Amino acid sequence: MENITRALPHLGRLRPFEAAARLESFTEAALELRQTQTAVSKQIAALEEDLGVRLFERRNRAVFLTEEGRRFGEVVSAALGDIAAEAAELRGGGRPGGLLLHCQLCEAFYWLMPRLSRFHECNPGIELRIVSSLAPLTQATEPFDVAIQTSGRASGSARLAFTASEEIFPVVSPRLIAGKQLPLSLGDMADFPLLSHRVLPKDWMDWPDWFNVVGTPLRRDIRTITFDSFPLVLQAAVAGQGMALGWGRTVESLLDEGKLIRPCREIVERPTEISVFRGTRSGNHREVQGLLDWLRDEFSRPA
Repeated sequence: MENITRALPHLGRLRPFEAAARLESFTEAALELRQTQTAVSKQIAALEEDLGVRLFERRNRAVFLTEEGRRFGEVVSAALGDIAAEAAELRGGGRPGGLLLHCQLCEAFYWLMPRLSRFHECNPGIELRIVSSLAPLTQATEPFDVAIQTSGRASGSARLAFTASEEIFPVVSPRLIAGKQLPLSLGDMADFPLLSHRVLPKDWMDWPDWFNVVGTPLRRDIRTITFDSFPLVLQAAVAGQGMALGWGRTVESLLDEGKLIRPCREIVERPTEISVFRGTRSGNHREVQGLLDWLRDEFSRPA
């Protein structure tokens, strides 16, 4: 025990580090811990000096985890999660039942919900709670067991379990292109408004990126309509307000139902577009692994 104690960093510096790693923000960590941003920054700097490695990169008043910081954050977050869960048990509070799956709103509504019956058939004894969100994992309001979100979005110290591929292509209401000869050429698409989901920071592919990948830069005269959430983009497309970019797994049911169709042949394939993370809640390791295995199987199913 004495050797372990000597090897441990100053424990008071671990909570600020864990919060900053999870949120990827010193400012938000300070707000959560009710400390000043300067105090959090100093404690993390002292921890980096003690460990002899940089845990964060500081750039333009923002911070980003280094690879060493991400690995250390996973360990610290899991350890503090175990301590918190055991403390809750000792206090008599216990742990909420079942598994908590954090999922982006669109994937939760369009992809996950139609498949949940298969999960319950395979795992009749497991209670599964779904928390959907438009925000990245760093803004999750409670600990989770497993999370699904677009690769490249802020994930803090969440542990990557696996990635899944995705196909991205235009989709449109059949009413909007009634009478048009299909498939449309990329030039023909200039006749229709393009529906766009734009957020800052930019976390996923938008129309200019898609056109560049397929080899035809987006024309400046094309009209675009911008929304602040992807579910609104899809609903606007179904309503015939314009063309949207569709992620194959998300729009699968809308295509099957005929609410949307693919107007052109062009497609962009992204082999690691979706990331599935293991969370920091303690306990239920067997059930968490069962959920991860089920998700892996579902993501491997052909559309």
